[in-house]
Amino acid sequence: MIEKENFNVLNYIKKEEYTGSMEGMRFMLKKKDYEDGPKLETIIWPEPYCYAKTPEENKQRTEFTFNAQGVREAADWLNEQYVSQKELWELSKKV
Repeated sequence: MIEKENFNVLNYIKKEEYTGSMEGMRFMLKKKDYEDGPKLETIIWPEPYCYAKTPEENKQRTEFTFNAQGVREAADWLNEQYVSQKELWELSKKV
């Protein structure tokens, strides 16, 4: 699980995509620019493939505000998805 108190990645995401994995679940956080301001896009997909090699239909996306609160909300969402889809992540580790 992601400990949001230690998940201080906002400055990194301002310049680069941030990727990680959690026991079968891969994830990416990245900045998306819109006319009304940036958003924090958060994407998850099952292992074993990297983002570029994973079919789009296997990816799940959501957006948060692009600030420290948005990063905390993204961490909560990642943890929720990890728990609620644990069977998918367990299966992906066996591929």
